[in-house]
Amino acid sequence: MTFVPLLGLVLLACVAGANENSLRVVALLSPENGLLQETAFNHAVQHMNNDLRHTDILEKEIRKVESFDSFSTGMITCDLTSKGVAGIFGPHSPSSTGIVRSICETLEIPHVLTTWDPYGLPSQYTNNLYPDPQVLSQALAEVVRQMRWRTYTILYQDDSALVRLQGVLQNTNPGDNPIIVRQLDPNKDYRPTLKEIKKSSETKIILDCDPEDILDILRAADSVNMMDEYCSYFITSLDGHTVDYSEFRDTGPNITTMRLLDPSSRMVQHVVRDWIDAEARDGNELDITPETLKTETALMYDAVLLYTEAVVLLNTSEHILQEPLECRQPGRWRKGLDISNFMRLRQVQGLTGLIVLDANGRRTSFSVDAIEYTFEGFQKIGEWNPIDGYISTRTHEELDSQISTSLSKKLMIVTSREGAPYLSIRNQTDPPTLFGNDRYEGFSIDLIDEISRILKFKYEFRLVADNEYGNFDPKTGEWNGLLGELLKRRADLAICDLTITYKREKVVDFTMPFMNLGISILYRRTEKGETNLFSFLDPFSFDVWIYLVTATLGISAVLFITSRTTPYEWDNPHPCTSDPEELENNFTLVNCLWFSMGSILGAGCDILPRAVSTRMVAGWWWFFALIVVASYTANLAAFLTVAKMEAPLKGVDDLAKQNKIKYGTYKSGSTAAFFQNSNVSSYQRIWAVMVQTRPEVFTKGNAEGVDRVKKEKGDYAFFMESTSIEYQMERDCDLVKVGGELDSKGYGIAMPPESPYRTKMNEAILQLQEAGKLKMLKNRWWKEKGGGACDDEAKDEPEDSNKLGLSNVGGVFLVLFFGCLASFIVAVLEMLWNCRKIAVQEKISPLEALKSELKFAVRCSVDTKPVSKKPETEDNEETEGASFMQLQMNFDKA
Repeated sequence: MTFVPLLGLVLLACVAGANENSLRVVALLSPENGLLQETAFNHAVQHMNNDLRHTDILEKEIRKVESFDSFSTGMITCDLTSKGVAGIFGPHSPSSTGIVRSICETLEIPHVLTTWDPYGLPSQYTNNLYPDPQVLSQALAEVVRQMRWRTYTILYQDDSALVRLQGVLQNTNPGDNPIIVRQLDPNKDYRPTLKEIKKSSETKIILDCDPEDILDILRAADSVNMMDEYCSYFITSLDGHTVDYSEFRDTGPNITTMRLLDPSSRMVQHVVRDWIDAEARDGNELDITPETLKTETALMYDAVLLYTEAVVLLNTSEHILQEPLECRQPGRWRKGLDISNFMRLRQVQGLTGLIVLDANGRRTSFSVDAIEYTFEGFQKIGEWNPIDGYISTRTHEELDSQISTSLSKKLMIVTSREGAPYLSIRNQTDPPTLFGNDRYEGFSIDLIDEISRILKFKYEFRLVADNEYGNFDPKTGEWNGLLGELLKRRADLAICDLTITYKREKVVDFTMPFMNLGISILYRRTEKGETNLFSFLDPFSFDVWIYLVTATLGISAVLFITSRTTPYEWDNPHPCTSDPEELENNFTLVNCLWFSMGSILGAGCDILPRAVSTRMVAGWWWFFALIVVASYTANLAAFLTVAKMEAPLKGVDDLAKQNKIKYGTYKSGSTAAFFQNSNVSSYQRIWAVMVQTRPEVFTKGNAEGVDRVKKEKGDYAFFMESTSIEYQMERDCDLVKVGGELDSKGYGIAMPPESPYRTKMNEAILQLQEAGKLKMLKNRWWKEKGGGACDDEAKDEPEDSNKLGLSNVGGVFLVLFFGCLASFIVAVLEMLWNCRKIAVQEKISPLEALKSELKFAVRCSVDTKPVSKKPETEDNEETEGASFMQLQMNFDKA
């Protein structure tokens, strides 16, 4: 394979025949990392000489220098220049680079670097193929922006890393979440630093360190439980892809890094294979693959390519000869500046991509790949270059497949709290026969089971120790309950009646709501009033009835007096007699009473007033009777249905305006937080009353609140989620929901922050919702499992609950019965009184008269009764008595 352009080879061949001396190039390598660098340098020179197909144009020499001994490095460099050298590559250590750069600039010898050089000053003779620090910083910052990290911690090893991370540090604005920057322990004791990061609940870490230390740092992180799927690491080293992360594959951390070379490139694979084959021919085994080829090793190879290209280009115009130069007697190599300038003019496609240097000898134009570690190894997710910026190369299907694969291989730990109908413990036998998830039942179990079937993962339920939803404790700076389990990475999911709130959303991730609800009032149903047989008397109070009876008697007396006073109510009792001896008045005291009663009862009377005065009395009485009857009728229906009274509360406003009924809520839940943080005046007043009320109206749980509503029988109301109220109402018909919902919110499945499974969980919940299974699960645990009690009670009630029963109007029948009984008793008394008079008149015993009257009374077919006339004198009393007896006997015969 030929890497030098054909035109350059032809031009070099024209002058190579006259060139008897080759150009000597030297590589200054440190002992600790010089093996692969040496291999790359040797094979690059040999490859270029072989491709030129002429006498070797390059003569290689490798010298080992200590990384931190700049004095000895300078001495070695001066020794090399005294023998003549056409180019110096290296050294690797920044502390030794300065002395070499200075010597090369003084003697005008081309100097080529392939290492990170953050503090290097521009030089006409120094060219660095390593990406420019400022441009590389922009690339790192852009990748971090694309990952959309809200907060993160930067761990760096030495101060030079801050130059590389400058762009990342400038990513945030003053109003954003702060970025934590920590330096790693120089003694390589990383655990204390990582423990502090874990305590802060930070899961996003940017790691800047030497590739040799990456695994040690990650192992320390694993020891403090910071290597799970919720932790993300962005490794800034361009050799991060050469590290073997397979030991962390099962824990599933997100590891992202960047690389300058592409191991899948045909050129990289071909060159590495040539190196391995060449070393094998020499009896050496080279432990290298395209995936483990480090950046500086590849850059050493590319540096030789670029240098050779410059020499070839310069040889087209003039012959190049190297000259010995002494450091103590400075001289100048005439061709050094030309070679350095030609290197900046040429563009070479090397192992690290297209090599282009700017006028200062820096590599500001390059392309890097963003890669992510997966179960199958590293996968390219995007690429960056200074012109186009970041370009994502990972499709949505690839990301979805990656998450699905990770989810299918994971055991999801699900934390929950005990509370029906969401989760309850099954009844166990002794010894217990149920283990694992079989110990529990409820809506939460069924929901996770349905989701696991869709997403194909396994799960294990664990109850939270304190049985709390999750609240922040300012004293400890930690969350308790379910949210604490998620933040401490003890669980992957949290599911129960966990409300999605703003504060909770800031610290954990929630799925879309699987159940929508709102805050409402739980209250005890108003007890039905006791049935009263005389409820028809309720429209008027007892005093009104007394006044009404008094008014009836009084108007009867007024009518009686008026009728006797006016002459127009006295009438001739015998109309056929034109000159009567006496006049008769029909408005006797009894008739006046009968007239008053008939008028007010709407029955009328057989006598009517004729005088103006009596008619005026009757008119005013009739007007009074109209008003009284109308008022009674209007209120009768309401009082007859007094058993169907509504609750004394119709909503939260009624509750806030009164002080008889106490009210409270669960003190550690989202409902209490709703009132505490509300800006509505009525809700603020409710919260103030709840806080100040003694004894305390807050409860330790919803179950305690429900029991208190039952026990206090109308003196206590409890604020609770509408779904929980519905569940209680299905099982206890004495409980009722008062008013509408005060807000709108939902229950969601909580996950640790930045969970990679959030999207998949949302898709599963949406699929269950569209299939109607969420509604089915709610019906199962709200109605079918012990619910529906009130539905059965409603079936036993009459179809039309508005109809009045006998218990409502039975008193009217009793009045009628006792009225009839009283009338019969009066009739008997009248008959007995009549029998007494007959006995006196007929000179017979009262018993005989009673028997005679009873015999006549039971003969229902007889419609006439003979009249018993009074005797005119005492002499004919016996005759008349005999006559009466004769008539009675005749009547009996008839």
